[in-house]
Amino acid sequence: MREYLLTLCVTAAVTYLLTGPVRKFAIAAGAMPEIRARDVHREPTPRLGGIAMFGGLCAGLLVAAHLANLKPVFELSNEPRALLSGAGLIWLLGVLDDKWGVDALVKLGGQMIAAGVMVLQGLTILWIPVPGVGNVSLTPMQGTLLTVALVVITINAVNFVDGLDGLASGMVCIAAAAFFVYAYRLWYGHNLEAAAPAALFAAVLMGMCLGFLPHNMHPARIFMGDSGSMLIGLVLAAGAISLTGQLDPDALKLFEGSERAAVQATVPVYIPLLLPLTVIAVPVADLLLAIVRRTWKGQSPFAADRGHLHHRLLEIGHSHSRAVLIMYFWSALIAFGTVAYSVQSASVWILLVITALSAVGLGLLLMPRFTPRAPRWAERFVPPRYRRRAVPPEAAPEGAVPGEPREPVPAGLHGATAIGDRSRFTRTSTHHG
Repeated sequence: MREYLLTLCVTAAVTYLLTGPVRKFAIAAGAMPEIRARDVHREPTPRLGGIAMFGGLCAGLLVAAHLANLKPVFELSNEPRALLSGAGLIWLLGVLDDKWGVDALVKLGGQMIAAGVMVLQGLTILWIPVPGVGNVSLTPMQGTLLTVALVVITINAVNFVDGLDGLASGMVCIAAAAFFVYAYRLWYGHNLEAAAPAALFAAVLMGMCLGFLPHNMHPARIFMGDSGSMLIGLVLAAGAISLTGQLDPDALKLFEGSERAAVQATVPVYIPLLLPLTVIAVPVADLLLAIVRRTWKGQSPFAADRGHLHHRLLEIGHSHSRAVLIMYFWSALIAFGTVAYSVQSASVWILLVITALSAVGLGLLLMPRFTPRAPRWAERFVPPRYRRRAVPPEAAPEGAVPGEPREPVPAGLHGATAIGDRSRFTRTSTHHG
């Protein structure tokens, strides 16, 4: 565990330290697109944050290759090199798109090529565990097609959800954390060495996201752009392919008694690992809804609009920060709920807790104007917007007691806040699609 934590910390530190210089480079290079119709941020913001994230990826893999317990991953498997090759191609395509813009079909072709390069180097799905049947082997063509499809779906799901400050990096970090918990459990809990590359990929992915988040939280100083969103989507897909497609259920016979029993016992986890739509269920749902919505209107599925889930959260009255936190909540609930259920699938308490948390999440969705307040003793530890503010004597309204705390006017549409009279609003949100 210490070596995984070291790899995570190195990746996060390198990403964090590189983001500042990358921001200056992006401004100097003119990688600051004009405000688009679907954007609500008021000033052009530099992109190319994916450059720093790719630097963190390279640093993390380089450090891991020299650690005693992780070195066998590089010696016995070609998967880290396959990941780095595919990541380099998708990152280069994203950099070109962030600076000059690339046609949607060209990007789709580039995503398929990056996935194909990984397949050629051995990072592919070899078999699928099917409940009640057992281990189903795939032909090389079937494995290639399924692998490419999984990579393309995951990349575009993450790219579609990259619409608010800190949203994509935070949601992918949550998914990677849940994925790491499961992969590490198989690696050290059941001594299945085939899970080691997936655990390494998840640790590096968490570091990339955590290192970039401080620069990308609202209000963001830099956006990751397609160079970052497509990169982290590919790394997430690579981890799922490494674990699902390469881990032979035969190895689980030692713990479950038979291949069929092993597959049956691990169904709650193999489903999200076959198609990692569970750990990124929210962006995938957004992707599917966007395709249906645009096709129904006679538009291209790749045409940008303002109908994403995060747009709708803003429209019903949630502030920018709260919309992001709600998306974090649902991602964590689905990802970690699935992992918890996979460990204790027979426990009723797991289902009860997930149901209770789902009810809490629905309540948060339906109360956009509710503003939580921290206790007075904890005010110094929370952001200013969660503190109780006192009314100066000269600004106290008629009938109010000077010095008494005043509840601020709740956030309105797109994070609008009242100033003075409640009928006057100022737009303060920064959204970048």
